[in-house]
Amino acid sequence: MRESMPQTPPFSAMFDSSGYNRNLYQSAEDSCGGLYYHDNNLLSGSLEALIQHLVPNVDYYPDRTYIFTFLLSSRLFMHPYELMAKVCHLCVEHQRLSEGDGDKNQMRKIAPKILQLLTEWTETFPYDFRDERMMRNLKDLAHRMASGEETYRKNVQQMMQCLIRKLAALSQYEEVLAKLSSTATDRLTVLKTKPQSIQRDIMTVCSDPYTLAQQLTHIELERLNYIGPEEFVQAFVQKDPLDNDKSCFSERKKTRNLEAYVEWFNRLSYLVATEICMPVKKKHRARMIEYFIDVARECFNIGNFNSLMAIISGMNMSPVSRLKKTWAKVKTAKFDILEHQMDPSSNFYNYRTALRGAAQRSLTAHSSREKIVIPFFSLLIKDIYFLNEGCVNRLPNGHVNFEKFWELAKQVSEFMTWKQVECPFERDRKVLQYLLSVPVFSEDALYLASYESEGPENNIEKDRWKSLRSSLLGRV
Repeated sequence: MRESMPQTPPFSAMFDSSGYNRNLYQSAEDSCGGLYYHDNNLLSGSLEALIQHLVPNVDYYPDRTYIFTFLLSSRLFMHPYELMAKVCHLCVEHQRLSEGDGDKNQMRKIAPKILQLLTEWTETFPYDFRDERMMRNLKDLAHRMASGEETYRKNVQQMMQCLIRKLAALSQYEEVLAKLSSTATDRLTVLKTKPQSIQRDIMTVCSDPYTLAQQLTHIELERLNYIGPEEFVQAFVQKDPLDNDKSCFSERKKTRNLEAYVEWFNRLSYLVATEICMPVKKKHRARMIEYFIDVARECFNIGNFNSLMAIISGMNMSPVSRLKKTWAKVKTAKFDILEHQMDPSSNFYNYRTALRGAAQRSLTAHSSREKIVIPFFSLLIKDIYFLNEGCVNRLPNGHVNFEKFWELAKQVSEFMTWKQVECPFERDRKVLQYLLSVPVFSEDALYLASYESEGPENNIEKDRWKSLRSSLLGRV
């Protein structure tokens, strides 16, 4: 009878409310061998012991929460390729021992477990395998495991194909991002060279605020989906004190997708401010503000907090907020409610409550529309940053502080659940194209447009207006 692959629960079920899964399968030797438990919870251990705890043997397969937590946090102590090399070495040892017993059955028990571990690694942290050394080790070990059995060969093939697909999709996405940033121009430059070319504004491209909120959600979910969980940790990799050799990721911070997502937030804020400051007529500006208030409100209803926050921050930029005559024409009651929801006081208490509500709704959702949770991203990064800063990675005895990493993994695994949601709305290519590539004003150009719409109110503003006119328009 062949052993079947160990089954693993979905992400949302991985970490229970207390922080992590309690049923760490503990065999007798674990409680000593360099790992320290309290009430059956793994709190700390030497790096070597933690690596051994990751590798399955004939009688043991690591808990899924442990695999995720260790693969996520181990990069603070060593390169993934170094970890991979050690894992391969241990797997080959285990295999050799079971072969040494001459027991084919033992071998059959261990191979699917090792393949399952490799599958989890490639599925959850595929970007680790952009490194040639990782790929080489993976292929060697997988080939070793598969050499005996037809089924394993199929499993290995499937795993490799899936990984290669993911990496190809990532490269394609990065090319698109690069193209977008290389063609990005400042709207003022375009206006000066061919003024008639930007007669379009966002409302001519998409008159319906609901549709716009849905297209924003498309962009958000696509960009979220390409962020690897490890990017949260790699964003603050420092030198490991016990590693006299080198800083772990200093030669290349692998956080490109995370940065691209933050850049998108900034772009959306500037786009909102540009669209409001552009119109010459006050009533058009007021209509534009009301339009964005409706878009923001629909983002809130969808669970797209990141676009919501970007829109609010665009409307709160000084060039927009100083347009007093324009704002006087706007019905601001709806805007006040949104601002209240996103109020930063008490550490964003209102937003965090709304986020919890959306996360709850997502867990019991029947439709993918109800599943959408897009967090206010820079706050998520900040939370993870403070968690990292607030606790040490190593305890005084040199042990890895695993309690900290359970917490870290809990936060990141929630994000993993959210990023896997399929966007349920229809794509509108024309609107998406506009949102991603229409030129926006720089900060200076926004101020200039704002002063041209509603003149300077004091000498400081007058001086700034003059200098902007001469530097940006070449007029005095």
